[in-house]
Amino acid sequence: MTTRPSQTPLVAALPATVPFVGPEAQERSRGAKFRARIGANESCFGPSPRVIAAMTAAAADMWMYCDPDNYDLKTALAVHLGVGYDNVVIGEGIDGLLNLLVRMYAGPGTPVVTSLGAYPTFNFHVAGFGARLVAVPYENDRESLDGLLAAARRENAPLVYLSNPDNPMGTWWEAGEITRFIEALPETTMLVLDEAYGETGPKSAQPPIDVSRPNVIRMRTFSKAYGLAGIRCGYAIGEAGVIRDFEKVRNHYGVNRMALVAGAAAVADRAYLDQVVAKVAAGRDRISAIARANGLTPIPSATNFVTIDCGSDGAFALKVMQDMLSRDVFIRKPMVPGLDRCIRVSVGLDHELTVFEQELPAALAAARTK
Repeated sequence: MTTRPSQTPLVAALPATVPFVGPEAQERSRGAKFRARIGANESCFGPSPRVIAAMTAAAADMWMYCDPDNYDLKTALAVHLGVGYDNVVIGEGIDGLLNLLVRMYAGPGTPVVTSLGAYPTFNFHVAGFGARLVAVPYENDRESLDGLLAAARRENAPLVYLSNPDNPMGTWWEAGEITRFIEALPETTMLVLDEAYGETGPKSAQPPIDVSRPNVIRMRTFSKAYGLAGIRCGYAIGEAGVIRDFEKVRNHYGVNRMALVAGAAAVADRAYLDQVVAKVAAGRDRISAIARANGLTPIPSATNFVTIDCGSDGAFALKVMQDMLSRDVFIRKPMVPGLDRCIRVSVGLDHELTVFEQELPAALAAARTK
């Protein structure tokens, strides 16, 4: 019997699972590439040509470490957002920042509130630090503001997670409702407001940025509308004292030099972002039309994907997804009961959506006969 070094009791007790099985892993197991990669909510339109040019010009400088202060990108974002330099922190995507935030506010046994079926990586971090997840069911395919508020108060939770627009359903709350929620939260509860899809949603869904509140931190990313998922770069906006606390725990060399160059160039090219947002809206319309043509119900979306109600139960929707995968179409679905009646389809290039359109009827027929 092999003797191994002992893990901490917390890590030893965790299941050997990951939040997502990526399309690359699925392609390896299948021995074939997907014809349509429309499941990971990436931007198939890619980054701005100006961003690509900036990255190309910077490639020879990759022998250097990044600036650990992330000064140029922080400065560009502060100007873009109309906040101070000290109100922004950069991280390895929103995922990296969520890891830090859970570490900062939740220890073993600490209650942390989220929605049942919301972004699973947040839950992954909560488990990783030994905190106790308190999950609130969705209401009418939206995260329940009243339910989250009640849970935060009941549990005296130091941390509550809300995404707006939402993943995996694509739904959203208007800014006035988000503001009401913020004002009703206990001052001792930190709200992490995940706005990864903020650029693709209506402007009316984003309340004005208020960096005077020490219990609200807003997170955004370059992975979605900016088309830079591969560089892993995101940022958080908050009160200066909260942002300063990130300095205690963040990996100061964690955001690579290329990501900092790309992020600054992306923020500067507003015209390209507007073009992508328009293409995303058109793609959502096409996916919705395909769904309706097959007797399915698309859920109105403010993101770069459309969640489609398959009109049955979770077992049926799972069969549809699995059959689409067998037809080389990578899509995903919510897995929590109540939401699991749906599949989720990312906006893709025209030829990818054509493949989806061609294969969906057969996948539905197959699911109905199994």
